[in-house]
Amino acid sequence: MSDLLSMAITATLLLYTVAMGIALARLFRGPSAQDRVLAMDFIYVIGMLVMLVLAIRYDSEMYFEGALLMVLFGFVGSVAMAKFLLRGEVI
Repeated sequence: MSDLLSMAITATLLLYTVAMGIALARLFRGPSAQDRVLAMDFIYVIGMLVMLVLAIRYDSEMYFEGALLMVLFGFVGSVAMAKFLLRGEVI
């Protein structure tokens, strides 16, 4: 791996960490439930991006599978939360 790619991956992971911290602040301080759901969606998207960057860094396919599962469960969780906020029930 070249030095430029290594520095870019490090900078990317650092910026993702900052973005996740900001989203966590919104998750805990959100004035409404909709803000908290959006922050939760943003956190799982950032988590998926971190997994993809780590897959590139370590040249491993296992991270890609983990990212796919993370997005799948995040989508199902988002749909369940949206349905709960609209109707007050999930099932």
